[in-house]
Amino acid sequence: MREIVLDTETTGLDPFQGHRVVEIGCVELINRIPTGNTFHRYLNPERDMPPEAEKVHGLSIDFLKDKPLFAQVADAFLEFVDDATLIAHNASFDYGFLCAELDLCKRATLPRDRVIDTIALARRKHSAGPYSLDALCARYGIDNSRRTKHGALLDAEILAEVYLELIGARQASLVLLETNGGAGSRRGAARQRPIALPPRVTNAERDAHRAFIASLGDDALWRTYWPDA
Repeated sequence: MREIVLDTETTGLDPFQGHRVVEIGCVELINRIPTGNTFHRYLNPERDMPPEAEKVHGLSIDFLKDKPLFAQVADAFLEFVDDATLIAHNASFDYGFLCAELDLCKRATLPRDRVIDTIALARRKHSAGPYSLDALCARYGIDNSRRTKHGALLDAEILAEVYLELIGARQASLVLLETNGGAGSRRGAARQRPIALPPRVTNAERDAHRAFIASLGDDALWRTYWPDA
């Protein structure tokens, strides 16, 4: 199963008011595991950058003016997402902007039924909220200290972690500990059986094994591990 976790940064809140996408970040999951395969582009919005938007993501027109237009990366973006399920936080925002951009450059828009909104997942799982990405990171102990400003690829990477927590698909952590024989590992506290299992090797089988070891001679490797054989 292939899923794409994505995020966008824009010049504003409404594509129908002339606002444009300035950054796209996508992270690929295969069977709920990040593959390391990503898609990331900065884009020239062909318009000014409102100061309030620049305060959110830190992307200035001076930085973006030599970046490609959305139309120049549209085919690469569509090839990357292909027919995967799309995961986004407040998905109607990203979905609306991406469809508006695709429509402007006369590409087919993305089917709405392929989109999963992590805010909707969070509301079902945690009825009391809050549901912001930072709040969900705090709830699940996800490090978002690098997130001093919004950035599409970084936010997509963080959202991928949040998404796996929301659906209960994060892999159990492997806990290392010291044992009498050195370093070992466990997934949880070991429990002792109240009644030991009966032996599965008969005395006749033990005798046959000892006879076989004896036939190998005194230098048999087995005697290194079982000198009394």
